[in-house]
Amino acid sequence: MSFFGLKGYSQRQGHLSVEQERALKAHFTEHPAQNVDEVCAYVLAGCDRSYSPSGAARLMRRLGFVYRKPQLLPAQADEAKQAAFIAQYEAMMNGLAADEMVVFSDAVHPEHQSRPAHGWFPKGQKTALKATSGRKRLNIQGALDLETFQFTFVEGEKINARTTQQMLEKLERNNPTMTTIHVFVDNARYHHARILQPWLNSPERRVKLHFLPAYAPHLNPIERLWGVMHDWVTHNRHYATFNQFTEAIFNFFRTTLPEKWPEFRDTVTDNFRVVSLKEYKVI
Repeated sequence: MSFFGLKGYSQRQGHLSVEQERALKAHFTEHPAQNVDEVCAYVLAGCDRSYSPSGAARLMRRLGFVYRKPQLLPAQADEAKQAAFIAQYEAMMNGLAADEMVVFSDAVHPEHQSRPAHGWFPKGQKTALKATSGRKRLNIQGALDLETFQFTFVEGEKINARTTQQMLEKLERNNPTMTTIHVFVDNARYHHARILQPWLNSPERRVKLHFLPAYAPHLNPIERLWGVMHDWVTHNRHYATFNQFTEAIFNFFRTTLPEKWPEFRDTVTDNFRVVSLKEYKVI
């Protein structure tokens, strides 16, 4: 009797019966394996069959599994509010005048810390990344125009209402021909700060804030830009000093982004969709 309660499987080394494969698929559908070692151990205990890691990987692929990370979804995202936002955004873009522009804004806090990431390295070669001893970080508040990939940003000791106003003032200075600058932001407290309201409400103001739905970072394309920045600047890279780290970050935004933005357009987009937990198996 096997671990699965099945008899009569093939005695050939490493081969499982149809019934065992079906039971294996059912088990790992309900209890996802974190690695092939778990698959090897489970098959050995249940079927007295020894699989190598590569053999277990081939078995899992044949059974319809892929090795990937689960998608991290906000637990409290409101589907109706997401749909309403997307409809309003599309209506705005369809009616946008030539002297109006749209940007998406957010803050990012890259830390001076080596970030190991997956990559292709020579087989048999031990690969390492030097660690950094400090934990200093940059605080950047930026705004991205998806049409031109113009990136406007300020840096400060911390992100607050003051840096928000500085960034919005910079947006107005850099775009003197625009009569309205639509700025999409999240619901951080400093975006609603009382001390910011008189400046926002002044008659000469050309920026207009629009608030994203709560718990919906997927509706802010600049979040994807932060991922691209880390891929280019921090992953598998070591900076001996904080000044070198700072220079690399700023160089990405000031030089790499404007030069390479056609390469980033497929990643940093406003191809929005409603995220629903109903579409996923939540583990």
